[in-house]
Amino acid sequence: MRNFFPFLTSLLGFHPQTIPASPYICFLSKDMKKKVALVTGGLSGEAQISYKSAITVGNNLNRDQYEVYTIDINPSGWWYEKENGDKSPVNRDHFTIDLNGQTIAFDVVLLCIHGTPGEDGKLQGYYDMIGLPYTSCDAATSALTMNKRFTVAVAAFGGINVAKSMHLFSHTPIKADTILAQLKLPLFVKPNSGGSSIGMSKVTEADKLDQAIAKAFKEDSQILVEEFIKGREFTIGVFKQGSTITVLPITEITTGNDFFDFEAKYQGKSEEITPAVINPIMKEQLSIAAKHVYEVLNCRGVVRIDFIYDEQQQKPFMLEVNTVPGQSAASVIPQQVKAMGMTLTDFYSTIIEQALHY
Repeated sequence: MRNFFPFLTSLLGFHPQTIPASPYICFLSKDMKKKVALVTGGLSGEAQISYKSAITVGNNLNRDQYEVYTIDINPSGWWYEKENGDKSPVNRDHFTIDLNGQTIAFDVVLLCIHGTPGEDGKLQGYYDMIGLPYTSCDAATSALTMNKRFTVAVAAFGGINVAKSMHLFSHTPIKADTILAQLKLPLFVKPNSGGSSIGMSKVTEADKLDQAIAKAFKEDSQILVEEFIKGREFTIGVFKQGSTITVLPITEITTGNDFFDFEAKYQGKSEEITPAVINPIMKEQLSIAAKHVYEVLNCRGVVRIDFIYDEQQQKPFMLEVNTVPGQSAASVIPQQVKAMGMTLTDFYSTIIEQALHY
């Protein structure tokens, strides 16, 4: 543990010796409103989605209940942007900002960063170290679920159905023939730690596999190759209300594209049916599976879990888990919340209050 702190702190750009033992005792506001840091941006290609998510979330937060400060983490630094457009740096030693001569400390972080460092456990570890609550899964679960191969391996160990797959590393090349001897076409090839379907390919012909592998390796040094499961695709939001795990209305995803790629997800090339038109048995199986995944992976906050339902075998297969699901106008979680009859304002308040009471 002693060696872990210097590694994490140097990675995030601050030094533990400068952190007060209890910074929030020094800086907590006496105001009734909770101060919420809406953290967006990121250091990956998914930053563009993060900014869109933050707009939706910011527009639906209860301003009578919370004071909201948008924090942008990007390659140039960590910034709070003032109303006049001026930016001031975030003090990384204890995650505070200086505003009009006053030090502003936050009661909770509402994470809207897809990809690193907001979805892979780095920021979560930092917030744990300074004692600041946040609205996503903890560092261990975030790091695990960012790795698609590790996620399906742990899920399978917990009795959850997953596709047969192989884990490839850029430093240890494996020939296509070796892969095809263990897995059968069609195959999906995807970056192991990426999101938004960037770098993902569906391979139906053996001579296209090397090309798909090269494409995925451009996005990540590890990739996942898994067998295609024929069936209907569903995505399910899951969150906690108090001690109760709640499954949002199930969404079925259909697309004219060959699979649910970036274009289908974010450029209107898919149809999302919420709630999905499915029979009661299928609905129950998917809901039970989603809750089981949430429990097995020790999730917190709202997560989105993707499934393929194999109608021939009559059972769902988990594809992956997104611990910071998109909240943009094109995202399914806001659709599912509305289909449940809940306002986004109440939903985000629930997520924030849940984080404050962990």
